[in-house]
Amino acid sequence: MAHPRVIRESEVVANSLLLQECWSNSSTFIFVPDTSGISPGWLNRAIDQIPLEYRCDCFGLLTSGSTGTPKLVIGNKLRSERLVRLLHRLQDSEAVCETVCVLPLTYCYAFVNQWLWAQIYRRDLRRTQGFSEPDALKEAFLEAKTAMLCLVGGQVPLLRRYFRWLTFPGIIRLHFAGGRFPQEQLDLLQRCFPNAQIYNNYGCTEAMPRLTLRRAEASPEASHIGFQLPGIEIQTDQEQRLLFRSPYGAVAYIDDSGFQVLDKETWIPSGDLGNSLADGGWHLLGRADEVFKRYGEKVSLPLLLTTVRRYWTGDAAFYKETDSSGEQAWVLVLSPEPDKQVLRRILRGLRDSHPRTHWPLRVESLKEMPLLPNEKTDTRGLAAAPGKQLLWRQWL
Repeated sequence: MAHPRVIRESEVVANSLLLQECWSNSSTFIFVPDTSGISPGWLNRAIDQIPLEYRCDCFGLLTSGSTGTPKLVIGNKLRSERLVRLLHRLQDSEAVCETVCVLPLTYCYAFVNQWLWAQIYRRDLRRTQGFSEPDALKEAFLEAKTAMLCLVGGQVPLLRRYFRWLTFPGIIRLHFAGGRFPQEQLDLLQRCFPNAQIYNNYGCTEAMPRLTLRRAEASPEASHIGFQLPGIEIQTDQEQRLLFRSPYGAVAYIDDSGFQVLDKETWIPSGDLGNSLADGGWHLLGRADEVFKRYGEKVSLPLLLTTVRRYWTGDAAFYKETDSSGEQAWVLVLSPEPDKQVLRRILRGLRDSHPRTHWPLRVESLKEMPLLPNEKTDTRGLAAAPGKQLLWRQWL
């Protein structure tokens, strides 16, 4: 059996038929970004571990997941095609004739929800350079006809910066995944995309990539991630970790521990904490490393950011650090720098809604947030990001 072929995003840009050829070929292929922070040596060692039975009818994508350590996730082509057909029905996509791609196709969300969907349903896919070329992106949005757009929540401040007074009536489906749903920004989204049905999608690369779905108007809470897709099982353990089993998900992965099979009996952690809701949906508490104890009290960083976003329409993120007492704590980073009146509102909101032990150690600002290749905020790079300005410090 042939050694799995590695293709890089620049090759796909240069040859628009390359991905289609690799998908149609029975041999397994590995699709990776040009720059991922993962060494070629690590990737080659991981690929060498793929057993013969997984070198046919599969594909591989890279992720660092919730751990920050590299992982090569192996999906099955037939499983992913079944998921695309299910999503096409649940997302009411029959009326959609094209999709505008602003995310890297090596990102599982864009690869399945856009590229593979376009292949199966013979729709057009328009690639762009995203918000790095806002004028070209604006033209793509204006020229769109009955189009689907997939974004991550971290791109909404960029949408506000460049396009807040524009409308794009040709985009009729707008999907969010890969992070917190921008519930507080629905007014902006509905103004920019007046004809769009807006969806909150939840999942992970191991799910390839979808677990739950909801229409934006189905709940006023960003933490409501929707309802599990037909055939998918979700549960939580004693630590409130979200676990799932899916007939569409990955079949294996390779990390520093070696090759791991994901069979139908395996409960797979999504990397998040959550709980079930009375309406049958699921409530997200945050990533496993975003909920921690501070002086014996449970601190939920996503909940705190929800408070911040009541008063702040720009970008907001955090990084964790240890305080002088050895307790875990957090630092709030805003972009761009708020004026003093807005900062006072944010601090007052935190004070009124949360005990002092939950407040940030500091509030800092950056002109622009550092981004990962998939355009999510690089929260692990925030602590060392140059150019931060200190706006406020908590004196204990």
